[in-house]
Amino acid sequence: MKKIGPLPLSLYESMATPLPLLPVLRESLRTRVAIIGGGYTGLASAVALSERGIDSVLLEAHQPGWGAAGRNGGQVNAGVKHEPSQVERDLGSVHGPRLIELSSRAPSMVFDLIEKHGVECEAERGGTLRAAHKTCDISSLVTSVEQWKTRGVQLELLNANDTRRMSGTDYYRAAILDARGGSLNPLSYARGLASIAAHLGSKLYGESRALQLKKTNKCWRVTTQSGTVDAESVIIATDGYSDALWPRLAQSIVPLYSSMAATEPLDDRLLASVMPTRAVLYEAGLVTYYLRRDAHNRLLVGGRGAQHSASTRNSYADLVRHAQRLWPELAATRFTHFWNGQFALTPDFYPRLHAPAPGIYSAIGYSGRGVALATAMGQELARAITGTPLTELALPVTPIQPIPFHRWWRVGVRTRLALATLQDALRS
Repeated sequence: MKKIGPLPLSLYESMATPLPLLPVLRESLRTRVAIIGGGYTGLASAVALSERGIDSVLLEAHQPGWGAAGRNGGQVNAGVKHEPSQVERDLGSVHGPRLIELSSRAPSMVFDLIEKHGVECEAERGGTLRAAHKTCDISSLVTSVEQWKTRGVQLELLNANDTRRMSGTDYYRAAILDARGGSLNPLSYARGLASIAAHLGSKLYGESRALQLKKTNKCWRVTTQSGTVDAESVIIATDGYSDALWPRLAQSIVPLYSSMAATEPLDDRLLASVMPTRAVLYEAGLVTYYLRRDAHNRLLVGGRGAQHSASTRNSYADLVRHAQRLWPELAATRFTHFWNGQFALTPDFYPRLHAPAPGIYSAIGYSGRGVALATAMGQELARAITGTPLTELALPVTPIQPIPFHRWWRVGVRTRLALATLQDALRS
């Protein structure tokens, strides 16, 4: 098993809603469903199963939200990376429309959960801006608006002036405003899901890494360092921190690192010019950044960075430069928090749903859309376990497919980013 160090000092860790540490599993339990992983997929599965009266035990190697669930940009976005017509081409006439529909309402599933259970996680449904700096990317915005319109979703195409009004910068030439989206404190949201699941009857354990998953005569046995769980079904929800627990699963995704930087709270002068409408923003293009203002008026900026756990400020210098490129008035503003973490990227940017053995299920690979999609997929997994035929789920159930030359993923990522940076510089 690969070893993972302590949680980086993210802004979320210092600001999130407290959650008592989960106990370590120190006994042998039996349950209907064992859930491995305390991110959004696992926690949302536990909530959905508990709401259906199904017993579950969740095992987290650290504490809820330790991975990507507690380190991401806090953007709740609709859809997947690809436009609806491509989703339908790639996934077919059955699962294409299903994934489009699920990903479209996924933000509502998040905000509805938050409202229903009173989760305190700084949730704001202020919309999402998908912004284009290059002229060549504007056509993709127009296409997106047209394609979603034919599917009953109204997106608003903004010109340069309206984009400047909403973002506070003249860097972008156009944008789409998507009212389905919003923002939250992602670690508080993860901890909120954990609290809901526990309140509904799920048993949650922390510092309880699953070391072995083995079939016995009548069930699956999950073994940790100091306990076991016997279950009829198992959900593997480890995403970017997947390891050797199930054969080839870790080799089927790229555990890409994403980096974040956050400023000190902005003063009144800056609040009027930096993301003044509080809609979150992510960029169209090849090498992109994503930004938002949080509930405490800090600016958060994220993007690709060092492909390893990075603890020095120099590793985040590009994020600071980009923020100052958008708003030169930030030159005197301190950036106080820097952190990174891994999420699971798939070669085609679609999430995966696997059922590699009877009673084993896995959802993985949200490719940067995990806040909403992982929540939705947790509910899909609960549907599967409670009797919905696999053929009726939103995603097709596919075999685990290792990525060729996976051990060299860091080299591949660096090469791809360098090539994309060059291509982006040549585009206009």
